[in-house]
Amino acid sequence: MKNITPEEVRKKVEGNETINIVDVREPEEVEEGKIPGAKHIPLGSLDERKDELDKDTEYVMVCRSGGRSGKATAFLEENGYNVINMDGGMLAWEGSVDK
Repeated sequence: MKNITPEEVRKKVEGNETINIVDVREPEEVEEGKIPGAKHIPLGSLDERKDELDKDTEYVMVCRSGGRSGKATAFLEENGYNVINMDGGMLAWEGSVDK
């Protein structure tokens, strides 16, 4: 499994680089704030919604602490997607958030 640090993600977001982020937390967690531009697909809905993602696009998976996004990353990798897990999740995120 590939991993990326929150700092690396923040630099890409703030530098307006193309980065595709998928937040797999529950809706009430996302209401507290998500990384700007992140797509919200709760982990429990990922299997039925994975077709919303393009297998040719790289995605950074995010959750609260890195556990659920790790599961999402492993699941999507098994299904042929190009995904990276953000270490530490939103607990480690120091950038801005959209509410």
